[in-house]
Amino acid sequence: MGHSNLLSNLIETMPIPVSCSVTATPTLPTKPMPGTYGLPLVGPLKDRLDYFWFQGPETFFKARSAAYKSTVFRTNIPPTFFGVNPRVVAVLDCSSFSSLFDNTLIDKSDVLIGPYCPSPNFTGGTRVGVYLDTTDPKHSRIKNFCFDLLKRSSRVWISEFLLNLDALLTTAEADIASSGSSSLLVPLQKCIFNFLCKSLVGADPKVSPEIAENGFIMLDKWLAFQILPTQKIGVIPQPFEELLLHSFPFPSFLVSSDYKKLYEFVEKEGREVVKLAEDEYGLTKSDAINNILFVLGFNAFGGFSVFLPALITTVGRDKSGLRDRLRAEVRKVMADKTELDFKAVVEMEMVRSTVYEVLRMNPPVPLQYGRARSDFVVNSHESSYKVEKGELLCGYQPLVMRDPVVFDDPDTFMPDRFTGAKGKELLQYLFWSNGRETATPTAGDKQCAAKDFVVFTACMLVAQILNKYDDFECDDGNLAFSKLEKKTESVIV
Repeated sequence: MGHSNLLSNLIETMPIPVSCSVTATPTLPTKPMPGTYGLPLVGPLKDRLDYFWFQGPETFFKARSAAYKSTVFRTNIPPTFFGVNPRVVAVLDCSSFSSLFDNTLIDKSDVLIGPYCPSPNFTGGTRVGVYLDTTDPKHSRIKNFCFDLLKRSSRVWISEFLLNLDALLTTAEADIASSGSSSLLVPLQKCIFNFLCKSLVGADPKVSPEIAENGFIMLDKWLAFQILPTQKIGVIPQPFEELLLHSFPFPSFLVSSDYKKLYEFVEKEGREVVKLAEDEYGLTKSDAINNILFVLGFNAFGGFSVFLPALITTVGRDKSGLRDRLRAEVRKVMADKTELDFKAVVEMEMVRSTVYEVLRMNPPVPLQYGRARSDFVVNSHESSYKVEKGELLCGYQPLVMRDPVVFDDPDTFMPDRFTGAKGKELLQYLFWSNGRETATPTAGDKQCAAKDFVVFTACMLVAQILNKYDDFECDDGNLAFSKLEKKTESVIV
């Protein structure tokens, strides 16, 4: 079949229920919000050291939730350097977290990665769409342009992804044959970068040897210098990580040369989509290119670079027989098909459920933020709490999507969790895309425009590997393939 139809048209055929509200009932008791910011300077510093050094992000939130006996509380969140207000209201259950999706309550201006916002110089001086609130007229124009980019990309999305994935797997086979393993991250990032350039920008990196060879590295550096003050790295020993990475914002000039090369690549090779943004959506040329680069580099490349390795290694390290179950489903679906496409993926319920469960356990963006437009009441499952105008809400999704009120055995990876009628009902509590999995992104919200593309691309990844190989394994300690067992074709005698 052709691949010109927009993915969302295919998704409409899936038996997914309409989202229902998880807002707590009005009869819940209103309680004083627990938590403390501590003494000036001392409190934020203590919380920063706990978050990055002594506890780590997950224990940081778990410990405070247990101490306060509440999934809603006040605390500080890093970074804590000059000019940043670290005070937040943590919302750690499905009910309270869902308030972040209510645009009447929540302002999303400059809160993508929390109380700290990188300099717009990282994006060529443009305040790109993800930093705009939904009330900003420019937000809807930029997001509609993103929808248009995705619609255009659907013509080549499948073919480019599978072409680059097959090249990665061929290289991995050779590496395993010669050395016993094949490192995954760098080849996967090259695969992601190449297919996204062709799909979203309509530009082939091969026209520029430097971009083809180093484009993904340029994006890695550009991403890193924006988010390092908010990330626990764990490679540099403490206290050096605190002193060198978490004590100040990094200046954009460290990556300005690389960004200029990427800008010029999009300007020259992506002329068609740049002109589309100018003519149809009223963006200036520079705003168009900077938004395209952000979608390409931060949203798509950055998100896939976190999520796809987690998906591959989760399946590749499994010892429960998951790969056998997935392979059986994939090959049953593909038995009467000549090619893998989106419609084939719709039939692979177990594959999709596995992808959803990886997203539940390891969301690509663990933290979501939003600022209260005015005073309002936030509801947990048990109580209500008053939030004051201007307060920043912070949701840590790895805990939110392990809410024991919603999910049975929430800390256990259950690949079939989202199968059947009960499993599909649970999709409304899957929030990885800054919205419900049962919702459809619009120009008036902040949900990931490519939400459905991400899920189906991940499903295609699993399906292609298991249709091509009888088995594969990943190293337990390294991000690498340790086995790729070629498919055995049946021979009729």
